[in-house]
Amino acid sequence: MDLLRAMAVFVSVADRGSFASAAQAQRLSAVMVGKHIRQLEEHLGARLLQRDTRKQRLTEAGAAFLEEARLALEQVRRAETVAERLQDHSRPRGRLRITAPLTLGTHAVAPVVTAFLRAYPEVSVDLALADRMSDLIAEGFDAAIRIGPLSDSDHLVARPLRPYRMIVCASPDYLRERGTPRSPSELPQHSCLNHLLWHPNTGWRFASLGGEPLRLSGRFASNHGEALRRAALDGCGILLQPEVLLAEDLAAGRLVPLFENDLPPPRPVHLLYPRDRQPPPKLSRFVEAVMEAMGA
Repeated sequence: MDLLRAMAVFVSVADRGSFASAAQAQRLSAVMVGKHIRQLEEHLGARLLQRDTRKQRLTEAGAAFLEEARLALEQVRRAETVAERLQDHSRPRGRLRITAPLTLGTHAVAPVVTAFLRAYPEVSVDLALADRMSDLIAEGFDAAIRIGPLSDSDHLVARPLRPYRMIVCASPDYLRERGTPRSPSELPQHSCLNHLLWHPNTGWRFASLGGEPLRLSGRFASNHGEALRRAALDGCGILLQPEVLLAEDLAAGRLVPLFENDLPPPRPVHLLYPRDRQPPPKLSRFVEAVMEAMGA
């Protein structure tokens, strides 16, 4: 049994509440997740999880073991950097594992990574893009870009980046055909392009309307921002999406911004990485690169 791997799987199951979710995070099958948990329980001689058909709950032994497992995984991560520090204190080398949200990662983080790779030829990077919260320690990531409020953590450093600004816009063809709305209150009379993952109480909020969510209708919705952008370019409706996704289209005039002084409030963005008095050069240089390119 790979004890460290089994511990990482257990922490992931405990954090996510199900084998299926942990399997996705750990890039394993649900069957393999179950095998790791069984082997770990046999090794410890104690039941760590109480299972039912839908969810797993920690037993008393599991709750006690969880915190110790977190500490052990963090200690292993720190130990792995010792050899790198001893080799060369100033020369970045080795592999970095980074996680970021899909849209921000594609349009803002990926260009930083490619420039970083050109500058440091002895570093390689795995960039995992997903719109979910990853556990840096349990999943072995060196750093993460996060959108939204953060919970307090003694184990992570959080560096603020430029806020995640949303833009409302439409194509010139749509506005010629349907007219240009002068305020958000006119949006219910228009065809709006909605994101399927947005809860009805989130997304389209404006200060001029007291921050209350707008109930909007439209003929097209998608779970992917790029598909919504494409629909807006083809004149299918009014779009609310991140500025980072739309910047080139706005600059080229393919999309026209609306309500520029009355937009949903921007969301905070942070770069997170494990707290370490002597981070390895590969991580230190990457943090510098991100802060230079995406910092406030």
